[in-house]
Amino acid sequence: MTPKKHVMPRSASMIEKVGRLYDVFNGDDRVLIVINADPDAIASSMALKRLLWRRVASVSVARTNVIKRPDNLALLQFMKMPCSHIGETVLSDYSRLVMVDSQPHHQEALMPLQFDLIIDHHPLGNYGRAKFVDIRPDYGATATIMTEYLRAAKIKPSRTLATALFYAIKTDTNNFVRQGQLEDMRAFRFLFPLINQNMISKIENSDISRASLKYFRTALQRVKLRKDSALVYLDKVDNPDTLVMLADFMMRIRDVNRSIAAGLFKDNLVVIFRVVGSRANAGQMASKALGAFGPAGGHKGMARAEIPIASLDPRLFEKDGAVERFIFNRVHGKGGGSKPATAKP
Repeated sequence: MTPKKHVMPRSASMIEKVGRLYDVFNGDDRVLIVINADPDAIASSMALKRLLWRRVASVSVARTNVIKRPDNLALLQFMKMPCSHIGETVLSDYSRLVMVDSQPHHQEALMPLQFDLIIDHHPLGNYGRAKFVDIRPDYGATATIMTEYLRAAKIKPSRTLATALFYAIKTDTNNFVRQGQLEDMRAFRFLFPLINQNMISKIENSDISRASLKYFRTALQRVKLRKDSALVYLDKVDNPDTLVMLADFMMRIRDVNRSIAAGLFKDNLVVIFRVVGSRANAGQMASKALGAFGPAGGHKGMARAEIPIASLDPRLFEKDGAVERFIFNRVHGKGGGSKPATAKP
């Protein structure tokens, strides 16, 4: 792992951190911000664009995922922020690569890339040789960190930016039901007078599309309820965000304190975890259960794993219920802790 001298010390003042951030860039830099587009990443990237305004030649944003969740689409439409897919981006056109609300090890395709700056609130991983790293796992949202940068730089966010940051904090902390810190609450209170409340309501009420209804119908037919857990496997899905919505939905079932939604997207088995409880930790659960097969981890209350199908026994996908049993057994420690040659159904 890269020596920790690259990590910005928590004891450093925010004014010092802003100065160190600006030192990464030159006036002629063409900057590309890479995100896995969700409310926190979208808002944080826009905040970084504002910080770099007139300090670099250009700033663009590229996403690694396909956006289909209606609330995310509504947020992007409200912000009028161009956000192309990284597969359509010529990386050589940019002199600086940066990442917010994620880290390179979260997606295998990004690990070979050299990022100059990383700002995130997920658990610390391998961040390569980045010149500037500010990772705060105890924060509920990266948007909180970016709000602190704006305030330290004496930049008052526009109504649009304030609304996006406010919604991101609200979403990532689930109204402070999930992990949240005093810093998140301070940012929340600072942003509240600046936001467009009608747009917040519009975005929040745009969370399910007509295309998603078929997955909800299938999930209701297939969901397995065991004690305080809900588990559903959906075969192929149009987008991993569908699984996120289902995992969140199942947490609304009375007496369910842990939900797992899984499905196949492209060449991966995607598994979404949601948990509540003082002793529960979704990130540790995902990493311990499935980290031997592919990227897995997250926060105390929510996590995900993306397992290459090629690393699993093909027979898992030939027998009804085999994938559910595989996930259940791994979560409950019945599959061993190290990566086996194959995963038996």
